[in-house]
Amino acid sequence: MSELLKITELKQYFRSGSGIFRRGYVMKAVDGVSLSIRRGETLGLVGESGCGKSTLGRTILKLLEPCDGQIFFEGNDITNLSPRDMRPLRKQMQIVFQDPMESLNPRHTVGMILEEPFIIHKLGSPAERQQWVRELLEKVDLPEDAIDRYPHEFSGGQRQRIGIARAIAVKPKLLICDESVSALDVSVQAQILNLLLDLQSELNLAIIFISHDLSVVRHVSDNVAVMKAGRVVEYGTSDEVYRTPKHDYTKTLLSAIPITHPKYRKSRS
Repeated sequence: MSELLKITELKQYFRSGSGIFRRGYVMKAVDGVSLSIRRGETLGLVGESGCGKSTLGRTILKLLEPCDGQIFFEGNDITNLSPRDMRPLRKQMQIVFQDPMESLNPRHTVGMILEEPFIIHKLGSPAERQQWVRELLEKVDLPEDAIDRYPHEFSGGQRQRIGIARAIAVKPKLLICDESVSALDVSVQAQILNLLLDLQSELNLAIIFISHDLSVVRHVSDNVAVMKAGRVVEYGTSDEVYRTPKHDYTKTLLSAIPITHPKYRKSRS
């Protein structure tokens, strides 16, 4: 199976301004990252807060323009494409954000929110779009009457389902989940994760799952990349990284995973 996405030596630097009392400096948020993912696979991207995970996700989608490196999507170099040239590709690459209330327009009903991707990409007639909206609600296990309600009328888990429905509306090939379950209760997290896995199987989605929760990443990922200070310090299959970690930083992260069962707390290696 060919690679859907490949990034090579990708860099994203942020430069601060200089003034009389301070010197300008460069923050290397993403510093030479190389990764690839195939259709239907899940790549877990883990690391502590501030290590560059979310910045990498946004740079892959060209929501932030990369400073250096290359991004290949389905074998085509999209690194230097203009916003206009990227527009057709937006159907193929979507993102689910951490806080759905920040990404859902509070003045729009759920029906308007879910219809918007079809309008932007000029797909279907008004009647067809309404039917597609109802189908999306069914896919994410929300009632049909949600069409006429507003985001604030839903719980956090339900709002995240709305965000996922919007992301899969135009049937993308790549979905980036940026801390998409970290703000939810544990029981709701499990429901959202199972929903994502079901949708992945149905749509043959490639998913980049960004999280600081290593136990969640292990549950959903085929491969795992561990980031530290803008770099990938360890990469491998989920079993390899979790059972036989090579890098000291990975071992430290794994040692911080809480063990809930009292019987096994003392036996942590």
